[in-house]
Amino acid sequence: MKQSRLVKVSKYLSKHLRHQPERLGLQLQPGGWVTVDDLLEACRKQEFRLTRVELEEVVAKNDKKRFSFDETGSLIRANQGHSVEVDLQLEPTVPPDVLYHGTGKQSVSLILKSGLKKMSRHHVHLSEEIKTAKRVGARHGYPVIFEVNAVAMYGEGFIFYCSENNVWLVDRVPPEYLKKLQV
Repeated sequence: MKQSRLVKVSKYLSKHLRHQPERLGLQLQPGGWVTVDDLLEACRKQEFRLTRVELEEVVAKNDKKRFSFDETGSLIRANQGHSVEVDLQLEPTVPPDVLYHGTGKQSVSLILKSGLKKMSRHHVHLSEEIKTAKRVGARHGYPVIFEVNAVAMYGEGFIFYCSENNVWLVDRVPPEYLKKLQV
């Protein structure tokens, strides 16, 4: 599949598996799962041609590993980033000592004042690598990286989760646990 088609399918799946499943007539099951057959049929009805082979390629080649199949290959889901109500069935996990969050320059003063908030999503997204946080921040303009003192937060009772694609999730990050990095 051409890169342009891969991106188009990935964006289409993100929109419908993370934000608007009802637009395809889908209802997310616990864990955020939908059957592959239902998804492919819904795409067909919306005149968005998508084959099982293309779907498998998108799951395998998506650079951010946004989607996954269950162990049987009959269910698919977006791994995180939902704006619709869904229980992703993630288990609380002990985080690494330090995590990172990338954002755009225009958000820095508000973050320093009020911390990181999940906004319309289920969680704040964090990464283990500065490089990943910088790439995320660049989507919002000039990237700024915050270091998150995850070990201190965990010690204070904050609950962390780690998605299948290694994105760390937490409800919020108060400003006292943040340090703006010079990168």
